[in-house]
Formats: sequence, C-alpha cells, structure tokens
Amino acid sequence: MESQQLKQFVKDKIDDMKGRDVVELDVRGKSSITDTMIICSGNSKRHVSSIAENVMVEAKNAGHAPGSVEGKETGEWVLVDFGDVILHVMQDETRDFYQLEKLWS
Repeated sequence: MESQQLKQFVKDKIDDMKGRDVVELDVRGKSSITDTMIICSGNSKRHVSSIAENVMVEAKNAGHAPGSVEGKETGEWVLVDFGDVILHVMQDETRDFYQLEKLWS
C-alpha cells in the first residue's frame, strides 16, 4: 500500500469505529522514524483499544500488518506503527496532557 493510500485507509478505519478529532501531521524533516502521524481520540479505554484493534485487523487483512503496537493493554494511548504512518489513539485527557499536535507542528 502506498503511503497516501495507507493514510486514507487508516483514517477510514478510524471513522468506521467513530474515532473523533482526527488530525494528520506531516513530520517529514522533523522525525527520522516516520513521515506522517495520525492522531485521534476515543471516548474510553475500551473505545481507544477497539479503534486501534480495528485498524490493525483491517490493515493485516489488506496485507499491511503494523510493525509494532504499544499501549493496547491500558487503553489510555495506543500507538500503532505502520512505518511511514504512525497512528496515535488517545483518550481526551491523555491527548490534552501530551499535546502531540503542538509538539510536532
């Protein structure tokens, strides 16, 4: 899957699970580990974990399994690494605290 297709795929799968406040950040030149970060919010620990799980399962079914996943057990902040795209699914309190959009903008 090409990078642009992967970004749209991830955003579509977030939308399928009613993820909120989706933001796409271009971090080329700012990060050596990825080109794009996609950040979204979930309503609860279970919702955050479910959004991340849906994206992972659907990506695997499409032949683009993530390289690694962190935080799925706690559900506060789940990071899904697809290489060119990193997905951050967060609860509102965690997102407000870390302010990734501000950090990487």
